[in-house]
Amino acid sequence: MASLDLLTPHLSKINIPSSQQLVYKDECVYSFDNPESETGLYVSLTSFLGFGRNYVEQYYQKTGNAVFLHIAREKQPIPEQEQTGDGPEKKITRLAIGVEGGFDPDSGKPKFTYTDHYNVVVLPGFHTFPWPNDALPEVVKKSVRGVLDAESPFKKAEMAALQGTWDGEKREVSVHAFNLTQLDNGVKIPPTGWKCAKCDLSNNLWLNLTDGSILCGRKFFDGSGGNDHAVEHFRATGYPLAVKLGTITADGKGDVFSYDEDDMVEDPHLAEHLKHFGINVQQLQKTEKSMVELELELNRRNGEWNTLQESSSELRPLHGPALTGLNNLGNSCYMNSVLQVIFRMPEFVRRFVDGAPEIFATFPADPVNDFNVQTAKVGVGLLSGRYSFPDEAEGGQRGISPHMYRQLIGKGHPEFMTKRQQDAHEFFLHFLMLLERNSRNKPNPAECLKLLVEERIECSESHNVVYNSRAECHLPLPVPLAAATNVPQVRDYEARRAQAEASGQRLDPSQVIRPHIPFTSCLESFMKEESVEMFFSAALNKKVTAHKTTRLATFPDYLLIQLKKFTIKEDWTPAKLDVAVEMPWEVDLSCLRGMGLQDGETLMPSAAPDAPAIQLDENLLTQLLDMGFPVEACKKSLYYTNNSGMEAASNWLMEHMNDWDFANKFEPPGSKSADAGVSIPVDPDSVEQITGMGFTAAQAAQALRATGGDVARALDWIFSHVDQMEEQPPASDRKQGCRDGAEKYRLVAFISHMGTSTMVGHYVCHILHEGRWVIFNDNKVALSENPPKDLGYLYLYERL
Repeated sequence: MASLDLLTPHLSKINIPSSQQLVYKDECVYSFDNPESETGLYVSLTSFLGFGRNYVEQYYQKTGNAVFLHIAREKQPIPEQEQTGDGPEKKITRLAIGVEGGFDPDSGKPKFTYTDHYNVVVLPGFHTFPWPNDALPEVVKKSVRGVLDAESPFKKAEMAALQGTWDGEKREVSVHAFNLTQLDNGVKIPPTGWKCAKCDLSNNLWLNLTDGSILCGRKFFDGSGGNDHAVEHFRATGYPLAVKLGTITADGKGDVFSYDEDDMVEDPHLAEHLKHFGINVQQLQKTEKSMVELELELNRRNGEWNTLQESSSELRPLHGPALTGLNNLGNSCYMNSVLQVIFRMPEFVRRFVDGAPEIFATFPADPVNDFNVQTAKVGVGLLSGRYSFPDEAEGGQRGISPHMYRQLIGKGHPEFMTKRQQDAHEFFLHFLMLLERNSRNKPNPAECLKLLVEERIECSESHNVVYNSRAECHLPLPVPLAAATNVPQVRDYEARRAQAEASGQRLDPSQVIRPHIPFTSCLESFMKEESVEMFFSAALNKKVTAHKTTRLATFPDYLLIQLKKFTIKEDWTPAKLDVAVEMPWEVDLSCLRGMGLQDGETLMPSAAPDAPAIQLDENLLTQLLDMGFPVEACKKSLYYTNNSGMEAASNWLMEHMNDWDFANKFEPPGSKSADAGVSIPVDPDSVEQITGMGFTAAQAAQALRATGGDVARALDWIFSHVDQMEEQPPASDRKQGCRDGAEKYRLVAFISHMGTSTMVGHYVCHILHEGRWVIFNDNKVALSENPPKDLGYLYLYERL
């Protein structure tokens, strides 16, 4: 054993962790090494940061902190005959993975025993003192005990995230539960023989808790379910609460829906409310599927889950560099898929993988909350192959668990900080925003995705034109159902399925027939001419109808296409179009090329000084804001509906939720600030706010154009591009600094979603790797035999 004198020079730097101190004893802050790794984990007794063997020496050289607790974890499987707790297969009650009640990615794996071995280590030389050890100085012993007793920051983050998680069963108590009106109309409900009062349906029945009416529920997105009689009854009477018959249990629980609140709710007085109609809950048994169970069944029934996961194929596992899986941290599949795709683009690899040594060498004081460090950590973890190897004990690939990254990238975000399922596209955009803020003095790799959208607006009377442009990082394409090429087959399939279900049977999910939409139809829908109502024509000094077409002024190195599959149904509930879009392996998009101002076209003059001011109904605006819509979108809805009322305005909002500029600053079409030639308009007040901080108006305008008018992001942008701005004035050409090249692309990756809305389900991705398609399903990585490219959601195309 080494001499204790080696500790003496370092005792003054040793700290004792407080109850609030975060102690990173589960994983290295620069890699995915952990106590189970071959070389274990070293926890600094000064900063309480954890380091793998590859980084602990660099940390010591940078900081002089020399004393560490080394943790090595021995993992041994328990013999099968000694395992306990076996029982029936756990019932799935949530459309989620890796969370309680959802699909368990670890089910079926062997159980283990864990033995931790501790040593106090002093650098340089890695001098070792075994623990426990009464001979150690008191401050060392207290520090080690504090580290061992500290709660994992990962667990703390998990608990915080779970506080906002909807679990499929936990619901808000209805505002109507405590003062519900129940009519004394003599209605008594029999224990069996229920049937809808307005049709012949005998399942999916809902009992109205005010008048005792029994009516069928809503139609599901696939046409099954009820005939909407229960919701029609609410519209006619206003009676708010109904319970689904067959879901009521002896303890007074059941599926209660509030039509007034438009959500599943909790009714703590359900037993009492049922007693009013002669129902004794203690004599009831659950016989119907809950709404969560029905949603699970719908997803399995349409075959999407099996198809996207290629469940029918014997997938061959793959391992090695760039073939590393990401463990699902509880509905983190949306993040996992996006991260896999991001690191397929060379610019991201150069910045965060090839550049990782430079990023790590800075050794910031708080590497856990450093975006560049943690992004580099993920990139190296995915591409190095260090964590991609078969693990017999684990029953598959161990992969990496990006706990720190998830906590960092979701910090302060109301959705991404939770463990709820999220939209992969929204997360992609969120990542790009954070990347932009953290690209000071370094090139932003997202430039390879940047494209310039060109809008041409023509006044229908004067035929003067306006050209507007904006920078984007993706191309959203509509999915026109009317363009389906197999309508007769779809109708036949739906009829056969309805007939089978009526007789209690099911069709083979693998034989599902979806509407097939040609990719060319999506392009045509994007390019088609749109009418712009109430366009102020400066040429005529009045409002007219104009016509708008949208094209691309530039084509990026990598084109990210989003299929707009998610929509809002007539009853305002979210839904996903269950369609197959015939996406091409290779494509020529020259039809999307915008050409700018053409010979013979006349530009619209600047708006007249006497242009009418916007008049918005403040009361309506307040009501729309109370519904949760963005303020600028609410202004647009009132403008385009002439303040005609809540119904018209809210309908406009629902119809335009997927517009590119839905929440952007509203400028009436044809107004002076909206008419900016080929330049992206900027807000003069925002320019003034930035110039007041010492920057020029040109710098302020350039930064605002690059960040969509957001002042905070514009300031970050200026700091990260100050050298470029001094050397190069704002681009005067119509490409505005965006890269441009040939319009021919090939598909290199796509992300698919399983489920009925963005808030539930599961994401997987398929990536073209060394000429072969590979499926990444969280930590399962395998050779793809049948890449389901027609069922994707996000597609990444690379220029040929």
